Amino acid sequence: MQTDLLGLEISRGELKRLTGFDTEDLYRPSMMINKKNQIGFFINEALVALALTPIIVGFIYAFIILPTLGSSTQLGVILVIIVPIAVILGRSLWRKFTSPQALTILLDEVDKYHSVIQAIDINDQLVSSGNYQSSIEDREQVISALQLIREDLVHALKSERILRDNKKLLADNQEVLVNNLANLQALQVSNQASEYAQLLNQSLQIALDVQAEIRKLRKV
Repeated sequence: MQTDLLGLEISRGELKRLTGFDTEDLYRPSMMINKKNQIGFFINEALVALALTPIIVGFIYAFIILPTLGSSTQLGVILVIIVPIAVILGRSLWRKFTSPQALTILLDEVDKYHSVIQAIDINDQLVSSGNYQSSIEDREQVISALQLIREDLVHALKSERILRDNKKLLADNQEVLVNNLANLQALQVSNQASEYAQLLNQSLQIALDVQAEIRKLRKV
C-alpha cells in the first residue's frame, strides 16, 4: 500500500482513543452480513464461553448445589451444558443494549471509508503490474476527497463521544462538516465513467451519511 493511503487509514487503536471503546466489543449488525465475520464472531464467543464455564459452574456447584442439594453428577452435567449457552446469550444481549446506536452507525461509515481505500490500493497494484491504466490526476482528487472525509469522521466520532459522556453538552462544529462537504462536491474527476469517478461518488455518499448522523446527534 502506498504511503498516502497508509496515512488515511483510521487504525483500531485510534478508533479506541476516539470512541473510548474497543470497537471489536461493540454489537454491530452490519458485521454479521459477512460470513467470515460471523464465523470469527461465533468462534470468539465460544472460546470466551468455554473459558468462563468452569469458573461459573464451579461457583454454582460449590456454593449453591452442594450446600442445598448435596452432590449431584446429573446437575453438574446440566450446568456444563446450560452455562456456556447462557454466557453466549447474555454477552450478546449485553452488547446489543450497551452499544451506542449512533457510534455503530459511524463505525459502519468508517468501514465504507476503508473499503474505498482498499479499492484504490487494488487499482494501484493493477497499475503497477501493467494491467490497468489510470489518471494520476483522478487518483489525487479521490485522495483529497478521502482526506476531507477522514477529518469529518474523526470530528463525528469525537462529537458522539462528547454527547455520550456529557448528555447536555454539544460541540457546535457543524461548519466544519458543511465546508468539507462543499469542498468534496467541488472536486471533479476528468472521466466520469472511470473507476476513480465511482470511488469519488462513494466518498461523497459517505460524507453525506456522516453529516446526516451528526445532525441527528445535534437533536439528541
